[in-house]
Amino acid sequence: MADVATLAGVSHQTVSRVLGNHPNVREATRLTVLRAIEELGYRRNSSARALATRRTRTVGVVASDTTLFGPASTLFGLEEAARAEGYTVSTVSLRRLDGATLSGALEHLSDGGVEGVVVIAPHRPAVSALAELRYHFPVVTVEGGHDLDIPCVSVDQHLGARLATDHLLAAGHRTVWHVAGPEDWLEAGARTAGWRAALDAAGAAVPPMLTGDWSPLSGYRAGQELAGRAGRGMTAVFVSNDQMALGVLRAFREAGVRVPGDVALVGFDDIPESEFFAPPLTTVRQDFMAVGKRSIGLLTDRIEGRDPADGSGAARIVIEPQLIVRSSSSPSSL
Repeated sequence: MADVATLAGVSHQTVSRVLGNHPNVREATRLTVLRAIEELGYRRNSSARALATRRTRTVGVVASDTTLFGPASTLFGLEEAARAEGYTVSTVSLRRLDGATLSGALEHLSDGGVEGVVVIAPHRPAVSALAELRYHFPVVTVEGGHDLDIPCVSVDQHLGARLATDHLLAAGHRTVWHVAGPEDWLEAGARTAGWRAALDAAGAAVPPMLTGDWSPLSGYRAGQELAGRAGRGMTAVFVSNDQMALGVLRAFREAGVRVPGDVALVGFDDIPESEFFAPPLTTVRQDFMAVGKRSIGLLTDRIEGRDPADGSGAARIVIEPQLIVRSSSSPSSL
C-alpha cells in the first residue's frame, strides 16, 4: 500500500479510503490511486486488513436442496449481491436443515469469522431449529415465510398461487386442480393456501389435491392420475413448480390429453426452460436477484449497526411475483 501511495503522490490513509470506497475522496484523486493500483498490480491482503480493522467483510450462507432451481437461484442472487457490497461469501450447503446440522453450520461459519449469516430456510424443521438456536452475529432468513422475530425476505408465494389460479378461472374454467409441493416446505404450503383462497373467493369447488416432491417424476405420476379425469370436469391444473409441470405435460401427452386444448396448465418459478416446453408454459416468476439484494441489504444493515429505530432488529420484506402468460393456458371454450 505504501508503494501505491508513493506512486500516486497521496497519503497511506487516502489509499485506504479509496480501497474502502469512502465517499470523502475527490474523484480525480480516486482515479489517480486506481491507476497506481493497476500499474503496480496491487492486491490487498485480506488477512492483514482483518487484523487492522477487526473486520473480515465475510458473510455466511447456509443452504440446502441447492440442486433445486429455487434454492440454487436464491444462493446465486445472494452471492452476487454480497460481492456488490464488497463482502465475500462463505457457503455451507447441507442435505437437510435440522437442529443439529444448522447448529454445526453456524458454528463452522462463526469459526471462519463471518460477520453475519443468511439462512435459506424453506423447510418447517429448519425454521423450528432456528428459533431454538443462539448466535452472536446477525442472521437473516430467506424464503421462510415464518413468524419468527428474525429478519426475513421472501417472495409472496400465496399471491403467486392466487395469480395462477385466478388466471385460469378468468379464462372460463369452473375450477382448478392442484399438484402441490412437499408438505414440509413452507412455499408449498403457501402456494396451496393461495390456490384454495382463490377458489373460495370465486365460489368454485375445491378438488382433491395431489402432492409431489418437486421432481418431474412426481409430476408425471400426478399427471397420469389427472389424465383419467380429463373431459370429466378437469379442465385446468395449477402445478406448484415448473419441473413437476414438465412431468404432467409428458403424462398428458402420452394419454392423448391436449394442452391447452383439453386441459390448461400453469406452473411456478419460470425456470429458463419453461418457455421452450411444448407448449410453452404459463408460470409464476420469482425475482431471485431482488431476493438476494434485499437479503444482503438487511444483513449488512445489521452488521453496520443500522437497525430499525425501535431496536427490535426485526424486519420483513415480501417481494411480489409476476404471472408470465404463455401458450399452455389459452382460454377455455367451456
